[in-house]
Amino acid sequence: MATRTITINDPVGIHARPAAQFAQAVTASGCNVTIAKEGGNAVPAGSILSVMGLGIKQGDAVVIDVQGADDETVADNLVNILVNAE
Repeated sequence: MATRTITINDPVGIHARPAAQFAQAVTASGCNVTIAKEGGNAVPAGSILSVMGLGIKQGDAVVIDVQGADDETVADNLVNILVNAE
């Protein structure tokens, strides 16, 4: 299992476009992935609605847990998507 914690820097947080890119990457990875605000309840990261429902804003810390084949690489890729969100 790979776990990553990042702080969201995008001024509008995780909105529709990055949530969709993130969820699509999760689905394509074939891994079991959850995302949560730090200290909050984890939701399935492959669901755009679940990711959007977290209400992630700029400055929020987010925890991503990845289980499956090549979990470290998948986790790094998912972090990259959120860090470079537009």
